[in-house]
Amino acid sequence: AQGYPAQPGPGGSYPPPAPPQPTGEVSLSKDRPVSLQKGQRVTLRKDGGTALTFVKMGLGWDPVRTRGMFGNRTVDIDLDASVCMFADGNLVDVAYYGQLSSKDGSVRHQGDNLTGEGEGDDEMILVDLTRIPAHISTLLFIVTSYKGHTFEQVQNAFCRLIDGGNNAELARYTLAGGMPFTAMAMAKVYRVGGDWKMQALGEGFQAKHPGEAVPQLGRFLGKD
Repeated sequence: AQGYPAQPGPGGSYPPPAPPQPTGEVSLSKDRPVSLQKGQRVTLRKDGGTALTFVKMGLGWDPVRTRGMFGNRTVDIDLDASVCMFADGNLVDVAYYGQLSSKDGSVRHQGDNLTGEGEGDDEMILVDLTRIPAHISTLLFIVTSYKGHTFEQVQNAFCRLIDGGNNAELARYTLAGGMPFTAMAMAKVYRVGGDWKMQALGEGFQAKHPGEAVPQLGRFLGKD
């Protein structure tokens, strides 16, 4: 699992996330990361208007601790993050644990975490927005449960958008727990005119593998 960027200097601390704002469009801030609510969107432009060109999506989760006869224990939860790339509603490519890079090289998956243990990001996906072919309109970031564990057995699931240039966290979406699904659409990054936007989704469905997920993803492709 990968954690935060380099530690702040002596006496410094990470700025707290901004409080959640009403559903709709919110703006990125250079002062602290934006805390997104389900359905909220941000335009991928830095505070000041400069378009982001290279971003990272960190995804993380922890297994729920359960009380047993011999004390508390956790179950290894093998969740897998994937990026599904669409053009006009049609699947073009997938980056996942079985294919760590998209065919065009614009999306790179950093590998699979098999347990969910540890602080920080469990999986990291790198996206070079300048290399995404013009016909690609949407990137869907999903998480599937390889062994069929549901999100009722997962806590602290999140995705966070990171500036790939300086590793600064820009936005974070934390999932509400307790949902009886084996897969989750966490977020999407999509084109609107000349801009890229990110939207927090947090919608569950049933799938243990990206291939099982793809037929169910059409409902997330609209420009909400």
